[in-house]
Amino acid sequence: MSRETEGRVIGILDSGVGGLTVARKVMRQLPRETVYYLGDTKRCPYGPRSEDEVRQFTMEIIQFLLQFPLKAILIACNTATAAALRMVKQHVSLPVLGVIEPGARAAIKATKTGRIGVIGTQGTIQSGAYEQTLKRIHPGLEVHSLACPTLAPLVESGLHQSEMAEQIVGESLKPLKGTGIDTLILGCTHYPLLTDAIGKVMGDQVEIISSAEETAAELSTILHHQQLLSEREHPSHRFFTTGSPETFAEIAAGWFGFPVPVETAELVPVANP
Repeated sequence: MSRETEGRVIGILDSGVGGLTVARKVMRQLPRETVYYLGDTKRCPYGPRSEDEVRQFTMEIIQFLLQFPLKAILIACNTATAAALRMVKQHVSLPVLGVIEPGARAAIKATKTGRIGVIGTQGTIQSGAYEQTLKRIHPGLEVHSLACPTLAPLVESGLHQSEMAEQIVGESLKPLKGTGIDTLILGCTHYPLLTDAIGKVMGDQVEIISSAEETAAELSTILHHQQLLSEREHPSHRFFTTGSPETFAEIAAGWFGFPVPVETAELVPVANP
């Protein structure tokens, strides 16, 4: 392993704290890799924004991360994956992964009836990215998609463990009750923080799918094939946010189980991404 390769890190980006669900899986599956994470909490959620805005924001984050010696970029945001993954791949000469295709593959493995539900932000659901990906792999699937615009803000505000969380989740998921789905894709990386509430609302007969595990496995495979796996004993992760470092650190510590130092990131506008 060359010193140059050894010093490179994995860049992970998200609209806020939700992508920490993916970062945690990456850190568990690849414990020797260093992760640099940026959550754009100041402008979260991305779901109600236009595709052009999401592309603009995504490229601003990419530009910020590229100041560091990256070996791969992981877009841990379903809305940004749907709107900007192809564009980022065209602009960056590094392995770039999104979370939609891994999540779709995991759901297809899990379903027994072929009836799959997808919940996500307004932008992700309107893009049709999950339904298109699912049916490209398995044309015979029955897919029920539902936008849940209130759930990501619930997580960003740190209320995902509050008493109101189950009530809000229950109201949001009402349209999926009675559809006969046996598998539900959490099409937003914020939603795994609401897994308990979602599981209670949907019942034991519905398997909950997060793309995080599958995405981390795919990243591991890519780094292995490209001989980019790290051998460092003690990786030193860094976490950045455009919003409140205190709020971010509180949510991150609850999710990781240890204190997370958080730095403030200043993003620079990108012309015509």
